[in-house]
Amino acid sequence: MSKSSRKSIVASFGLLSQELESKLADDPQPAPPPAPSPRVGAGVVGAAHRAIDDIRAERDRLRAIVETGGGAILDLDPAFIDPSPYPDRLPDDDAGDFETFKRSIESEGQKVPIQVRRHPSSSGRYQIVYGHRRWRAARELGRAVRALEVEISDLDLVVAQGIENASRQDLTWIERTLFASRMDNAGIKARNIYAALSIADAELARMRGVYRSIPADVIEAIGRAPKVGRPRWIEFAKTIASNPGSLAVVRQVLTDAGDGVSVSDQRFQRAFEAIKPSTQPREDRNELAASDGMKLGAWKMSPKELRISADGPLGLEFVKFVGKELPALIERFSREREN
Repeated sequence: MSKSSRKSIVASFGLLSQELESKLADDPQPAPPPAPSPRVGAGVVGAAHRAIDDIRAERDRLRAIVETGGGAILDLDPAFIDPSPYPDRLPDDDAGDFETFKRSIESEGQKVPIQVRRHPSSSGRYQIVYGHRRWRAARELGRAVRALEVEISDLDLVVAQGIENASRQDLTWIERTLFASRMDNAGIKARNIYAALSIADAELARMRGVYRSIPADVIEAIGRAPKVGRPRWIEFAKTIASNPGSLAVVRQVLTDAGDGVSVSDQRFQRAFEAIKPSTQPREDRNELAASDGMKLGAWKMSPKELRISADGPLGLEFVKFVGKELPALIERFSREREN
């Protein structure tokens, strides 16, 4: 294998930037003394050292895979390649984006190979580590796909796939959350999910709060929802969790929307609006009138409030009268409660 292909597999995992690679080279050069900086806590320093140690260990492990012949660039028939067992993308709202991508591969060729491994249970077949769009484009164009074959475990596959995805900016928050859900369901340990998605434990807790309340089929039916961020998904999940019966409403709304009728952001909005509690409490408004029919105003009641509005001079007199009578009303209320 060429030296360039050896570098590509290490870089493809997304762990070693050019800066880190130069610092962690086999024969490092002495670095100039660092500029003075503010003191930081011992815990921060310890965490930084542990992170660097982890990067060194991962670099050495990946390099060992390459040196032992674990990676080779092949031209493969897309028909003999299966997707990753852990899907990380939801369908695009705009099919034109993929068509543009496919046309670029048709005219310019596939510049970056996908990464595959031997299928663990089907002889003669492969599984994608990452590069699903390139594989799909090659399949639709009826041409071979350039692929880098690596020997990689299920755990390393999902972590590598997540790391590669983390370097892209086009994955939405819910796509990353759904990917975390699939890793969680597959028994991937939390620390490896942190590494795959480059997140901390608090973010994984938020993701779990969403995908444990919103079933995967509902998320998939809504889609990528690129304009819907984390706060609204969390609010949506809390609304569903507070009323389990709302899931049936959401599913019906998504069924009625139909495929292709609306984009994913609109599907989310329709589903959320169907179960979102009203921000305005229901109020009962009643007219107030004297015994001779003269209008005094109106009163309206909400769960926490009673309002009396005056209409004209007589109405103002009535409001003042009610105010003066409040102490007597309180006394009467207390008496009745005791009885």
